[in-house]
Amino acid sequence: MHQSSRSPTEKLLGLEALRFIAAFAVLIWHYQHFSYVADKPVNFTTSAMPFYALLRPFFEAGEYAVWVFWCISGFIFFWKYREAISDRRTGGWTFFVFRLSRLYPLHFATLMAVALLQPIYFHQHGFFFVYQNNDIQHLLPQFFMASDWGPSRSSSFNGPIWSISLEVLVYAIFFLGLRFVSRSPLLNVVVILACMNINMQVSSCLAFFYAGGLAAIGRRAVAQSQFRIGLETGLWGVAAVMPTSLWLLDPRPAIVSWIFLLAYTPVLLFCLSAPLAFSMPTPRFVQAAGNMTYSSYLIHFPIQLVIALGYSIARAPIPYHDDWFFAAYIGTTLLASYATYRWFEAPAQAMIRGHLLSTQNRLLEQAST
Repeated sequence: MHQSSRSPTEKLLGLEALRFIAAFAVLIWHYQHFSYVADKPVNFTTSAMPFYALLRPFFEAGEYAVWVFWCISGFIFFWKYREAISDRRTGGWTFFVFRLSRLYPLHFATLMAVALLQPIYFHQHGFFFVYQNNDIQHLLPQFFMASDWGPSRSSSFNGPIWSISLEVLVYAIFFLGLRFVSRSPLLNVVVILACMNINMQVSSCLAFFYAGGLAAIGRRAVAQSQFRIGLETGLWGVAAVMPTSLWLLDPRPAIVSWIFLLAYTPVLLFCLSAPLAFSMPTPRFVQAAGNMTYSSYLIHFPIQLVIALGYSIARAPIPYHDDWFFAAYIGTTLLASYATYRWFEAPAQAMIRGHLLSTQNRLLEQAST
């Protein structure tokens, strides 16, 4: 592995790897769903879960991976679109179609799957599996990916979509801010400071998104600097030391973890975005892992629901303490995620862009992804 020059559009393999790790963390964190009765776990002991010694950080703190996701998104969006949007090379319609084609097909498919399966589970148990607000009132915002724009979680249908729903709102703010306000990094600082004083889900999403954006701006700024190697070395040292500080602080209050990750994740993203070259087939493997993160994030709950229904029909308890059950569930979900991206997400994305964008815009997007 060696450092190399890189074009602005080259895949950020370090970020792709981190994105997969964050998705895997969410997958492990939500393993507790198999112990749920209605919307709460029953007799669930984290330390008794399969492979706990190996996967302890994911079992204990996997919920925080969502913040990391938001920060990665901010880095990637500022990396790809900051100049293009502010210079009006990427218009509002093109930006909207890019996001629609990337997010909506799988969201709609998993929403419909859960909407069809949850009534069956309700008929058997008298309550829904994990997420309880599965009515028309909560379904309508889901169609517009607006389920969690309010001050509290909707806890409806395919529950993990809540964080994507917030990102959709942040995408609009991101575009409008670059087009009509400023592309100065000072705007990022102002947004982050403002969000630190607002106790809402969307403010957390904005803070991490714009913090990731600062890391991308910083990476661009030092790309040709003679001090780049020294700066990277220093920040790698910071990235290595900061987790020890978190351990000493004891992150049980959520606000401690929030502040730590808001400071730490951009540093880590800056380090991981360094221009590196890998021998084949590592880049293809890492890129494939990164591509399947969205699908694993959205299909793992429908898979859990199918499993829960299967054991319910068989009148057998879910053996979630069993190592083989755990391995089969994780393996099945990852394989299904890869297949979903390759044979559903990517073709649907190409079809939507083919119908809604000009040939020139499609070529520009293909060159940047």
